[in-house]
Amino acid sequence: MLYPKNSTKSYILLALFSVIINADNNVQNISQDFKNEMIKNKNYYNGCPIKLEDLRIVNVKYYDFENQIKHGDLIVHKDVSNDVIKIFDELFAIKYPIKQIIPIHNFNSSDFASIEADNTSAFNCRYATGESSWSKHAYGKAIDINPIENPYVFRSGNTSHKNSVFFLKRVHDKNRKNDQAVLVGGDEAIRIFAKYGWGWGGRWNGAKDYQHFYKIEK
Repeated sequence: MLYPKNSTKSYILLALFSVIINADNNVQNISQDFKNEMIKNKNYYNGCPIKLEDLRIVNVKYYDFENQIKHGDLIVHKDVSNDVIKIFDELFAIKYPIKQIIPIHNFNSSDFASIEADNTSAFNCRYATGESSWSKHAYGKAIDINPIENPYVFRSGNTSHKNSVFFLKRVHDKNRKNDQAVLVGGDEAIRIFAKYGWGWGGRWNGAKDYQHFYKIEK
């Protein structure tokens, strides 16, 4: 049924839509159904270095690559959930664009598949790239942002993702598609993370992980 533009019902629907679009970032406990999906898709399993109960869903608002307001869920440790709220509030304020934010268990917990989809994600119970120690992601204290535009680059200068080759040159170029998503030293997005005590993999010696932000432990 269609309602006239000046009808009460139409006004209420528009108001509700506005509330949804402009909803603040928020922290939620993980439901049992959500936990079951994480376990089913091997995002969490026996032997992971933290308890599943220590994780939270942080629902964040962001601008996508078409400058549309979207919402996404980041799974993080409860100890950094407030950091993540504040960081993404500020990223939204500067209109830093993000392709998409989807929990990684929707990619069967495959880091490679999530990267190929240019997906921003946080918790994933896995080892650090090329190492036998747990990644910061396994503790829920790391976030990978726009991984195609901000690739993991080996010491050799190569990347595992062909769509990232275009972004190996780490400078801003306004003529390059999605350039605003590219993270270069000194960018406001990097300073926002640093403000809350998060390091950036783009400053590592040797291999560089330009997508990777992690909470610095004191």
